[in-house]
Amino acid sequence: MTDIAWIDLALASARPKALGALLRYFRNLDTAEEAFQEACLRAIRTWPEKGPPRDPTAWLIFVGRNSGIDAVRKRSKLQALPDEDTISDTEDAESDIAQRLDDSHYRDDILRLLFICCHPDLPATQQIALALRIVSGLSVTQIARAFLVSESAMEQRITRAKARVAKAGVPFETPSPEERAERLTIVSTMIYLVFNEGYSQADPRHEAAAFSDEAIRLARLMLHLFPSEPELMGLLALMLLQISRRPARFSAEDEIVLLEDQDRSLWNQPFINEALALLDKALRHRRPGPYQLQAAIAAIHSRAKRAEDTDWVEIDLLYRALERVQPSPVVTLNRAVVVSKLHGPQEALDLIDPLREKLGGYFYYHGLRGGLLKQLGFTGQAREAFDRAIALAHSAAEAAHIRRQIDKMQEEAAQPVAK
Repeated sequence: MTDIAWIDLALASARPKALGALLRYFRNLDTAEEAFQEACLRAIRTWPEKGPPRDPTAWLIFVGRNSGIDAVRKRSKLQALPDEDTISDTEDAESDIAQRLDDSHYRDDILRLLFICCHPDLPATQQIALALRIVSGLSVTQIARAFLVSESAMEQRITRAKARVAKAGVPFETPSPEERAERLTIVSTMIYLVFNEGYSQADPRHEAAAFSDEAIRLARLMLHLFPSEPELMGLLALMLLQISRRPARFSAEDEIVLLEDQDRSLWNQPFINEALALLDKALRHRRPGPYQLQAAIAAIHSRAKRAEDTDWVEIDLLYRALERVQPSPVVTLNRAVVVSKLHGPQEALDLIDPLREKLGGYFYYHGLRGGLLKQLGFTGQAREAFDRAIALAHSAAEAAHIRRQIDKMQEEAAQPVAK
C-alpha cells in the first residue's frame, strides 16, 4: 500500500472519533469540521516525510484542536498560536492527548456526532445526507450524484440541516444511561435509513449503492463502541443478511428477482455466517428488539436451501412478536405475505384492507394488494392496484416488475378456457 493510500485509510478510520472529540471541544459543527480538515491537510504534508504518528487519531485531535483555536483567535483578532512545526513536533503533547483520549468518554463523542446528524428536527433525506457528509466524509459531489440532484442543491440541503441542528441546541454533556439508550435507538434508525438508500439500487455502479456498505461500516463502529448492545448486534446481522442477497436480487437486465425466485447459490455465505453468529449472541442477552426480530426473520430465509423449505409458521410468529414490540402498518403488510403463504390470498387481503388509508401512498401496499387480487381472479381490481403501484414506484426496476405482473395477467386472460 502506498503512503497516500495508507494515509487516506487512516484519515477515514479516524474521522468519526477525531471529529467527535473536536465537536465536544468547540461545540460547533462547522468549526470542528474545519479543524479536522486542516489536520488532515497537515497529515498529508507531514506524514510521508516524518512517518506516521503512534496514534493517528490522537495526532489529528491535537493538531485539529490547535488549528481550530488558532482560527477562532484570528477571527477574534487575538494572538495566534505558535507555528506548525512547534505544534506538530511536540511529542510529549501528542502522548499526553493520547492518554487523555483513552481516558475520555470517546464513545459518547461518536454517539453525539451521529445523534446530531439524525436530529429529529431533520427530515430523513437531510439526516442521511448530513451523516454521509460529516461522519463518513463523502463529498457533496458524491452525495448529490447519489440523490440525483445538483451539487448546489445538495450543498444547500446540508447547510440547512446544519443550521437547524445549531438552532436546536444539542446538549454536549455526557448523556445519562437512559439518554444514551434513546440516542442509540435514533442513531440505529438513521444507519438503517442509509443502508436502505443503497440497498434499493439495482445498479451496483450507482453512487447510492455504496451507502449500504457505509451503513454496515457505521454499524460495526457502533458495535465496537457498545459491544454488549444486543440491538446493535441485531441491526448489523439484519443488514449483513440482506446484503448477502445482493448478487441475486436483480437479473442481468436489472429486473427485480423476488426472494422465492433467487438463485441462492449466489448469496454471500460468509456474510450469512457472520450474521447468524451475531444474532445468536444477541438473542442470548434475552432482550429482544425490533432489529433482532427482523434479523431472525431474515435468518430463517437464509437457512432455507430452497424457497419451499422456508418455515413460514416460525416467520409468522416472529412477525406477530414484531407487531407487539413495534406496531406498524408496514410490519402488518409484511406479515400479510406470510399469511398468504399459510392461509391463502383472501385472508391476507382481509388483513391489509384496513391499512389502505395509512399506506395509500406506499408502493409495496398496492403491489401486494394487486398480487393478492390477481390470485383471487379479480383482474380488474388487480389492474387498478398495479397501476397505482407503478405510479408510486421509486425506480424503473420496481415499475418494470409490476408491468410484468400486468403482462402475465393479460396473457393468462387471453388463453382459451379448457372445455
